[in-house]
Amino acid sequence: MRILCLDDEPLALQMLEMCVSKVRPEADVAAFDDQDELLEDAEEHGCDVAFLDIHMRGMTGVEVAKRLKDINPKMNIIFVTGFSEYKGDAMDMRASGYIMKPVTKEEVARELENLRFPVVPKSNVLLRVQCFGNFDVFMPSGEHVRFERSKAKEVFAYLVHRHGSSCTLREIFAAVFGDEPYDKKLQNLLQTYIYSMIKSLKAIGAESAVVRSYNALAVNPDVLDCDYYRFKELDPGAVNAYECEYMSQYDWADFLYFE
Repeated sequence: MRILCLDDEPLALQMLEMCVSKVRPEADVAAFDDQDELLEDAEEHGCDVAFLDIHMRGMTGVEVAKRLKDINPKMNIIFVTGFSEYKGDAMDMRASGYIMKPVTKEEVARELENLRFPVVPKSNVLLRVQCFGNFDVFMPSGEHVRFERSKAKEVFAYLVHRHGSSCTLREIFAAVFGDEPYDKKLQNLLQTYIYSMIKSLKAIGAESAVVRSYNALAVNPDVLDCDYYRFKELDPGAVNAYECEYMSQYDWADFLYFE
């Protein structure tokens, strides 16, 4: 779990970081007194939970939260403030929680145990996969996985959608190219996308997330922490996180495999 803390008051930030570290000693906790530095870090390294002071000089905590939600819509935002009148703004942001200052270890523990988007680590997880909303892929640290080609990412999305079922190249072709003719030129282009996908996964040590066989591909669900898979297992956090949007950027994505 990666947790970011933000407060422009040094003592308050120190207290917040200390409480979070005591409650989650295994987590990667980073503290910031500058809004832009936190946003830059979240963009580069990812984040599961952000504790944000609301009332700060310059950009408010609510404004920072909006920017963080652009980076990752499923990021858990917990607001920290000494001003109760901001609670309405916090709830409008669909925040995970709200803590009044002074922060205590007990309050931090309560909020981390009741996250809006629970972080469920797996000991052997190679990738965290987000299917609800737009499809996206993260390393366990929360950092985005960068695919060199958007179609390579779409191939991986289709394999995730099939939940470990073996997919023939023709099935993948139909998802990526729709009604285009299954000719040699596009078949070669599909192979280029597949190679690019494998290359991107290999670069982060996650190539075993895809299982290759003759003329077919599949994902290995055992190494993925996926909201869609947890939904199918009726995990309460995943069920609560689903808001009727699933791989929104892909026309072929539907609920066939939710059955």
